Amino acid sequence: MVEMTFWDHLETLRWVLVRVIGVWIVLAVGYFIAMPYLFDNVILAPCHNDFAFYDFLRFIGEKLHLDDEFFTQSMDVKIVNINLGAPFFIHMTTSLMLSVVTAVPYLFFEIWRFVRPALYPKEQKGVVKALALGTVMFFIGVLMGYFMVFPLALRFLSGYMLSSSIENMLSLNSYIDNFTMLILCMGLAFELPLVTWLLSLMGLITRSFLREYRRHAIVVIVILAAVITPTSDPFTLSVVAIPLYLLYEMSILMVRDKKKGVADDSEEDDVPEGEEQAEEATLSTKE
Repeated sequence: MVEMTFWDHLETLRWVLVRVIGVWIVLAVGYFIAMPYLFDNVILAPCHNDFAFYDFLRFIGEKLHLDDEFFTQSMDVKIVNINLGAPFFIHMTTSLMLSVVTAVPYLFFEIWRFVRPALYPKEQKGVVKALALGTVMFFIGVLMGYFMVFPLALRFLSGYMLSSSIENMLSLNSYIDNFTMLILCMGLAFELPLVTWLLSLMGLITRSFLREYRRHAIVVIVILAAVITPTSDPFTLSVVAIPLYLLYEMSILMVRDKKKGVADDSEEDDVPEGEEQAEEATLSTKE
């Protein structure tokens, strides 16, 4: 194996960044072309009553004979634009955001190619598993944010009335900001097992540490779920809190406690001063 200098590593990293940015640009151009279709059928889909998650809620309400508005609420959110340049800039930024999200597998692949030469075969297997898990969990979080978390937040916030004399009109900028924030937050939240695994490799956390602070983690998870989905019903809170707690438990399973060492090096090397002086005297006598 040819040993690389610092500048060689820097040059390799530069080409990694060039390739990743190139993939982002190509995907962004493709999404920019397809954006009118994607906007009507994907991004604005939660605004309409025929969205898949709303059909699922109505199905549950019918099967369990639930007449609560949460299961029967009809959705028809109107989006208005109040800024002259907003449609064009949102067209560009949304295309770029979608390209970044869908390029996550390629980004992890480039990270793998960059760090592989410095790893032993056993370490390579661990990194491959970690990157594969990170990719799968990220997309699970994104899909959950799109199909469940954002629709729930939209249903609550769009219908919340501060006064009967105030008519709610949802702006395009506000809709896109909440759409991207909630979906990306859920995708990043599902990276919790990967983050804890990496922290355990660095010796910062252990399984016993996560178990000891499980109760504190539950409180933080509930608060985080309440921030992500600012609704008043426990069902909406549970939709976010339960998966996050399961991710925490998965993190505990992935992390290992430190193995106890047989003995410290300092203890093995400690020799009484008298014995050292006797050995030195013996050596000098032989000489």
